Amino acid sequence: MTLQYSLLDEPLIRARQVDGGQTVQYSLPGLFVALAHDEVRDFPALRPHQRHPWHAFMVQLAAMALHHAGRDQPFETEPEWKDALLALTPEHPDGAAWCLIAPHDKPAFMQAPVPGGKVEDWKSIKDKTTIATPDELDMLVTSKNHDLKAARMRQAQLDDWMMALISLQTQEGSMGSGKFGISRMNSGYGSRPGVGIISKQQFGKRWSRDVSKLLAKRENIVEIMGLKEQGGIGLVWLNPWDGSDSLSFGVLDPFYIEICRRIRLQLSGNSVISAIGTGSQTQRIAAKERNGITGDPWTPIDIAEKKALTISVNGFNYQLAADLLCGKYSKPIAQEIFATDGTNGLVILAQGVARGGGKTGGYHERRIPISPVVRKMFIQKQTDVLAKKAEYRVAAINEMRSVLWASITTLFDNGKQQEKGKSAPKGLKQKVSAYLKQFEQAEDTRFFDELNAEIESIDSDNTRLQWLLSMADRAEVILKNAFIAGPQSGEQRYRARSAALSRFRGCLRSDKTLPTLANYYLQLTANKEIAHEPV
Repeated sequence: MTLQYSLLDEPLIRARQVDGGQTVQYSLPGLFVALAHDEVRDFPALRPHQRHPWHAFMVQLAAMALHHAGRDQPFETEPEWKDALLALTPEHPDGAAWCLIAPHDKPAFMQAPVPGGKVEDWKSIKDKTTIATPDELDMLVTSKNHDLKAARMRQAQLDDWMMALISLQTQEGSMGSGKFGISRMNSGYGSRPGVGIISKQQFGKRWSRDVSKLLAKRENIVEIMGLKEQGGIGLVWLNPWDGSDSLSFGVLDPFYIEICRRIRLQLSGNSVISAIGTGSQTQRIAAKERNGITGDPWTPIDIAEKKALTISVNGFNYQLAADLLCGKYSKPIAQEIFATDGTNGLVILAQGVARGGGKTGGYHERRIPISPVVRKMFIQKQTDVLAKKAEYRVAAINEMRSVLWASITTLFDNGKQQEKGKSAPKGLKQKVSAYLKQFEQAEDTRFFDELNAEIESIDSDNTRLQWLLSMADRAEVILKNAFIAGPQSGEQRYRARSAALSRFRGCLRSDKTLPTLANYYLQLTANKEIAHEPV
């Protein structure tokens, strides 16, 4: 078997240009030059769940090459980038480590060498003879038809295989016996989240920013994580792996790019690519006890629990997003705001795939806008006020949700109030939950815009009050929309609707629910009474 499909020499990576959207093809060195000049708009082969692994790969690889070359700025030419990337694989000057296809006893791109090169007894990791398409190779999100149909890419191109390899090897978790996950997640059923600052600029500006931040923080990662400043293993796929041993975490470079599965691409006689794989006896990197705390530049760490963020099926809802913004999680390098990031159009981009035991909870992505005042708070590390305002709003939405739950439950139960401590029947819970979901989704979409409005306001107390009043109005609309699904017969209908509205409005006027609203309504009533007093 000869070396084929070199990422260093052949234009295998499709990208659309910023100007005009024309599709061009780059080698890996050529792509880095284009990114440095901010010429790339997007990548046709890139699927949504692959966005963060691809960005992280490009940033970590470029930062590793630049550090090894003793530079803090990107190279200007393709030959310079090629030499720098080859310098990362000194034991393989033929470039095998950058080829999609190579003899099995040599490294190939994101594929560890097989000792002795013997793969005759390998089965595919999907328990087939071969894997025929890149989406079959990709991580669970596509392999089990949860979010995307599997094995659809019959006309795949070479960069489809490349993206699938990066996705599998750098964000997959445990999948049963012999199928271990990556080190950069909390447990085999965790997630590899990607949280960082972006602006309205293109891929290139974000890539350049994150490369610069990684180089500036390298020594910090080394010191905190106990990794190697010089001579560490950076490209984990270079090391032979028979599946029986693990690499010690302490031997790694701080920018290491890992692999978690024993995979090899192969070429049939008619030049069709397929993949084979086999299990391992242990995970590639021995880091289970670290709970995903690896110095990953995009992974928030739960400060109290001392573990990496794991995304649930709820994704980056307003509650988690507020926690990421306001202090429950330590901010990864990419999420730190710097003066050089500019003042306008900043957004926190949060991405990741929710996983579980043998299943996926889907791909999740959210953009959290950062106002100029919030930006200043982050730079000055004075976020206590922001945290308190965000916590108040999360708690207020939860209180309004509870009020709405009690009111709609009263409606569907023919006007009866549920006894305290007594659980509602399952069918009733399901009906009520559908309306609560509408409420939460609506509040979720406006949460940060309205939080920023309060932060920027010269009268924040009044801005908060107006938000509470508008939220109460929106909740009442949802309650009234539920009338059509409530009792419909004569007197029973009127009794149920009246009882539900009475409970809703009564709860809002209780100082045990939302005191600010209760005080407003109390004052409103007092003002009306004064206005009607005889002169």
